[in-house]
Amino acid sequence: MAAPASDRCGKCAFFVDKKKRFCKMLVAKGHKFCGEHANMDTNVYEDGGRRRIACPLDPKHSFLFHLSFGKSTNCSDKFFCCVVSTVSEDKLHKHLKKCNSRGKPKAVYYVENINAGSADQNEQTLPQVSLCERSATQLRHLLDTLNAASKGLPFRLEEHFVSHAVFQEEANNPKNGDSAHKHLKQQSSILGHLEALGLLGRGRCFVEFGAGRGKLSHWIHRALREQTPPPPAGEPLQMLLVERSSTRFKVDGKHQDADVEFARLQIDIQHLDLSKVPLLGRQLPLVGVGKHLCGAATDLALRCLFPTSSTPRQQAGPPRKRRKASPDSAAGDAPDPCGSRPARGPSEQGPCGSSDPRGSFGPSRVLGLAVALCCHHRCEWRHYVGQKFFSDLGLGPAEFSSFCRMSSWATCGLRAASDQRADEEHEPLTAEETDVAAGFLSPGERERIGRRCKLLIDAGRIEFLRSKGFCGRLTRYVGAQVTLENVLMTATPAGSSPAASDVYS
Repeated sequence: MAAPASDRCGKCAFFVDKKKRFCKMLVAKGHKFCGEHANMDTNVYEDGGRRRIACPLDPKHSFLFHLSFGKSTNCSDKFFCCVVSTVSEDKLHKHLKKCNSRGKPKAVYYVENINAGSADQNEQTLPQVSLCERSATQLRHLLDTLNAASKGLPFRLEEHFVSHAVFQEEANNPKNGDSAHKHLKQQSSILGHLEALGLLGRGRCFVEFGAGRGKLSHWIHRALREQTPPPPAGEPLQMLLVERSSTRFKVDGKHQDADVEFARLQIDIQHLDLSKVPLLGRQLPLVGVGKHLCGAATDLALRCLFPTSSTPRQQAGPPRKRRKASPDSAAGDAPDPCGSRPARGPSEQGPCGSSDPRGSFGPSRVLGLAVALCCHHRCEWRHYVGQKFFSDLGLGPAEFSSFCRMSSWATCGLRAASDQRADEEHEPLTAEETDVAAGFLSPGERERIGRRCKLLIDAGRIEFLRSKGFCGRLTRYVGAQVTLENVLMTATPAGSSPAASDVYS
């Protein structure tokens, strides 16, 4: 919508529907629109016969075109012919060559939807029913289903707050504010858990999923560089950072030492084939890490580390034997995450007999992982690795979708507005997720139900790790005053040393 130029007093004539007002930007002399909305002007500029039109690759871009006013023999509308038929080709080609929205050649490690999971036709046709559209009876039925499915799961996760000495100087830095201290406490605890599990060392490749600025990898590198006693000379160390978006203020420049091989991949985890990453050609063991890997990104990372296929590959030898976990290895009332189930045979998926279409890459190369979980309301059934776990409980995509929505109750409405603005790592919650069920559920009950939903979803991930021969564990690694999303998922090969029961005792 536009207003007459004379009515705008030198300001843009574009009407912003979302704000219910005109744009307040100033315009150049003789123009009706500002630079942001210049492509709305249907009049040819007087200066050189140029006008600005939308980029064919991205309508948000606009650029100048030269127009020719030569006489047309097949159209009586001279202006129409100029706009549609006589755009200068050299200007178009120049912009398309440098446009950021142009199609770029895919990297060798890009394989579309390799970690996405199989598309479920039932999920695609499933109607999306929000919680606010459900009646109280339907919500109570969902709660009954949740209680039945989560029977046997612990009501409280074990708290294990640890830290690492490399953070001591930075933690005492007076220049760091409250937000910086909260991030440092989380990073310090993650490194403490890695060290306790025997995963923090050289001779391996750390793969940080959802790396952002790369601070977690930065601290891992510093911890290994300053460890005592110093590591043997020439022992390799690799750092691989995976982030789908372009990030400002990265700390990558601090990783350019000769003692580490460093690489950053700008790619969605959904399309990442680790077996084709050039950095991983040295066949070092992998350690997966992540700080607040939101929603489905956790499942995509697990699929990336533990690839599966419907066609089993031939085994090079007999399956590796694994020690059975003792019944009393689990702490408290939590069930043994490694389970007391019988060992799998060669035909079943496991660290040596996994169905792996990617050559030698597979669970046998994974040394362990430590991932801080969050934003379960952003999970998707197609990507979820615990589909079999849900199916065994008689649940499907409909229940999973509802539990994901209800999981937001664990954190909504409990943080101050200032904390929510400062916490930029988590996806925002919708009004539906915060206002529903207020009629018959108290805030405390909603929080308990939300945490129950999160735990059930995470239990499916732990079961997936167990099927790959790994002992997974869920732990509260920092206090709720640091972050409400304070659950850390760790995993090491079952029977490896140190045992989880020894680490967390």
